[in-house]
Amino acid sequence: MRKKSDAVEVLESKYLFRRPWLTVRQEHIRLANGAEVPEYYVLEYPDWVNILAITKDKKFVMVLQYRHGSQTTNFEFCGGVVDKTDESPLAAAQRELLEETGFGGGKWRQNLKMSANPSTTNNWIYNFIAEDVEFVEKQHLDGGEDLSWHLLSLAEIKDLLRKGEIIQSGHACALWKYMAENHLW
Repeated sequence: MRKKSDAVEVLESKYLFRRPWLTVRQEHIRLANGAEVPEYYVLEYPDWVNILAITKDKKFVMVLQYRHGSQTTNFEFCGGVVDKTDESPLAAAQRELLEETGFGGGKWRQNLKMSANPSTTNNWIYNFIAEDVEFVEKQHLDGGEDLSWHLLSLAEIKDLLRKGEIIQSGHACALWKYMAENHLW
């Protein structure tokens, strides 16, 4: 894999739009082969985390949430952005699980580090697996959140995957990887 500096030269860079949840940068770049792209757009986002959380009795902790972009209500992992105050992506994941569901504790490990679209976005998505989590306190949702948490069985998760009803690609990818590595399919 080439490093950014080896692959492209930025000839000009300017911000077109800056808001907390959407920043658009336009760049004029020269590729390693000498070709120039005068208008390349990058969407800047903070890094994201999501959590494949499983209770001691092997239930999957999922949230049911409306997503305005697709105008659908779907089962998803809980998750969110890595705040500047978070010590690490793992700390952000632990905070998000507790805030959105009230579950905590357990054994944690990183499952995946991926990009939603490396062509146009600059952030990373970290997926963590948290096993043996327990309900420890009520959820503490942010003002813009409206979601409910649910405990689903492995059979219910498989059914959602089969039917294509887990539509967030990073969540489906993490579930498929988890299923394959644990011989659950």
